[in-house]
Amino acid sequence: MFDAAFTPKRRAVLLSMAGVPVLLSACAQTTDDGGGSGGSDGGGGTLTVGTTDKVTALDPAAAYDNGSSTVWTQCYGYLLSVALGSEDGRPEPDLAESAEFTSDTVFTVKLKEGLTFANGNELTSEDVKHTFDRTRAIDDPSGPSSLLGNLDTVEIVDDLTVEFHLKEPNDQTFPYVLTSPVGPIVDADVFPADAVLPDNEIVAAEAFSGPYTISSWKINELVTYEAFDNYQGLFGTPSTPSVVMSYYADQNNMKLDIQEGNIDCVWRSLSATDIADLEADDAVTVHNGPGGEIRYIVFNFNTNPYGAETENPDPAKAQAVRQAVADLLDREAISETVYNGTYTPLYSYIPEGLPGSGTQFKDMYGDGSGGPDPERARTRLEDAGVETPVQLSLQYNPDHYGNSSGDEYAAVKNQLEADGLFAVDLQSTEWVQYSKDRVNDVYPAYQLGWFPDYSDADNYLSPFFATENFLGNHYSNPEVDELITQQRGTQDPAEREALFVEIQDLVAEEISTLPLLQGAQIAVSTAEVQGVTLDSSFKFRVSPLSK
Repeated sequence: MFDAAFTPKRRAVLLSMAGVPVLLSACAQTTDDGGGSGGSDGGGGTLTVGTTDKVTALDPAAAYDNGSSTVWTQCYGYLLSVALGSEDGRPEPDLAESAEFTSDTVFTVKLKEGLTFANGNELTSEDVKHTFDRTRAIDDPSGPSSLLGNLDTVEIVDDLTVEFHLKEPNDQTFPYVLTSPVGPIVDADVFPADAVLPDNEIVAAEAFSGPYTISSWKINELVTYEAFDNYQGLFGTPSTPSVVMSYYADQNNMKLDIQEGNIDCVWRSLSATDIADLEADDAVTVHNGPGGEIRYIVFNFNTNPYGAETENPDPAKAQAVRQAVADLLDREAISETVYNGTYTPLYSYIPEGLPGSGTQFKDMYGDGSGGPDPERARTRLEDAGVETPVQLSLQYNPDHYGNSSGDEYAAVKNQLEADGLFAVDLQSTEWVQYSKDRVNDVYPAYQLGWFPDYSDADNYLSPFFATENFLGNHYSNPEVDELITQQRGTQDPAEREALFVEIQDLVAEEISTLPLLQGAQIAVSTAEVQGVTLDSSFKFRVSPLSK
């Protein structure tokens, strides 16, 4: 968060961010998806990175997932970013020359002179305004527009200066938002104001302003990045001029290729067993970094049992069902049997290591110590008049969150059914369809994972629990909305942390989402690769990689 001594006077905030929380404990490895396989030999100035992470869209207005954001990180410029190796996650000027609050509701950004896109078009304040206006206008259900909930208008002062006018004052999170997946600046001459631009048109237009441009693109198979000579941002000239990212459908093939040196680096995602094997292999290096990823179950308040649009809607019964699920889960068992401890139990919405992290789901549910309590669940359902076994449709994704997702959700199903209280219809869907279905009320309950946009505890609350959140699960609580707004504008760290706890206490009672596990950032490289940097930005950058 920002310095608690902030006043509405003109103040450069980017160099005065005291007390910014950052997750330094292991918290976040994400699991993923794929498309193709294979790689290059890494010669001729080219380095190859393998991943199983799927990309949804190259247009930043049309996606909100780690696979897409990883691509944007390489090829789009941001006004603010987090420096390589940062331990505190502070935003610093990237395309911006300066960025500061000029009043309690106005954040002013001045661009560097001479910025261009790779196609030669000038990058000016018009492009900045266009970027944020179009994201909100398109409001894609799979996009990141929810991150701009506190943005009122974007005003152009001159060619290099733009003002962000905010609805609520003293927003401690807004500079972080500019580093997030809603932050990539797009070319106003290329991207339409009210429609998503197809990937191939973006590549053909060379509408990039980051460290790299994209010279070839085959979604979820192969992407080739080439260094952009006129990039003037925070990260400087890339260490390797050409980087290929190869997408794998099978993590076993990816593991074999990194062991044999057919690729140079792996970013997301290998199984816990694979990582343990690779740690014993002298030919490769396993890199661990500060994390923040969480895994959780989402409940759709319209379609979960007794939801608002079911045949027998009953809010009290619906809540009892969600709470009974919480009573029956054994996170420790899933952590050990499925993930060998590489993911650990998560008992609150804010993970360990950030202010406000708590133990609501240990204290309020199960046996009170983190274990399951079937009798408590049974009594809860009986008291609410819920007939058992409760028929629950539960969906998971087999490719975006890793091969272990099948084992994870098989374990959840077994835990819920063990005492006859639930009958779980467990199904899986590939990510491309999954990402559409989940926002169209297809799934009553379903798996998601979260890789943080920025290192502030608000990022585990606002995107999930504010009305019009990115989940689209029909959860809305005016009291929670008010508290979320209040914490954003609270400058005292202790007062803000108390609000984090209060918000979580309320939402833990209603269980809009159910936290399960948290993990750590993990990458694997061949021994000769240098520059692998896993830091508090929670972003993977290819520009520092070399060998």
